[in-house]
Amino acid sequence: MVNQNPYIPAPGHFFAGLSGFKSLYGRIVRWFAILTATMFLLTPASSHADDHQPVILVLGDSISAGYGMSAQDGWVSLLQERLRQQGLTWQVVNASISGETTQGGLTRLPSLLRQHKPELVLLELGGNDGLRGLPLNLFKHNLKQMIMLSQQHNAKPVLLGIQLPPSYGRRYTQAFARTYPDLAEEYQIPVMPFILEGIGTDAEKMQADGIHPTSAAQPQLLNNIWPVISPLLKTKDS
Repeated sequence: MVNQNPYIPAPGHFFAGLSGFKSLYGRIVRWFAILTATMFLLTPASSHADDHQPVILVLGDSISAGYGMSAQDGWVSLLQERLRQQGLTWQVVNASISGETTQGGLTRLPSLLRQHKPELVLLELGGNDGLRGLPLNLFKHNLKQMIMLSQQHNAKPVLLGIQLPPSYGRRYTQAFARTYPDLAEEYQIPVMPFILEGIGTDAEKMQADGIHPTSAAQPQLLNNIWPVISPLLKTKDS
């Protein structure tokens, strides 16, 4: 599985302008390079997709970024493992960032599409828009743009929806929740209206903040999403 890594400063930045440390600096640079290469190979994270495998791009927020847990415990990593176990030669690129909004996702999506050339784009965004009380028309507009951008790049978009706590008011929360199935119908694309179905209302499956699912809930989260995407995967890979 491929994960979109944040910027890692060059080791030289830590030693610029210092004298008398050339030998030490050289050893540290070599150690850093070896460590980085090892991590690249052993973790489900790299910044480039294999040219010979169809790609699933996951563009999400903290729920898909695996907030509060090790990356390998998150549902996106579990998806890559399930694909491998079922002999499906798809590669997963996780471009999810904690705190991401639909506006941020829309800004990043064009370069991600050019770089990874995905067959599928899983759009798991909107939760932070809702929690911040952002205008629903902007939220919907951004999702529309991401759907159309994906289609323009010959990728199949899939909407992975979320719902808001009732404290945000009935009118706002209901209109927010309807956005995902409404857009799915308009553009004739797959949708999972609420990926935390059976999880979000169970305190034992949620972290202390009441927003993020626990690592133990990640298999169920994947099971919620799997029926929506599995027909697309098998069709492409067969």
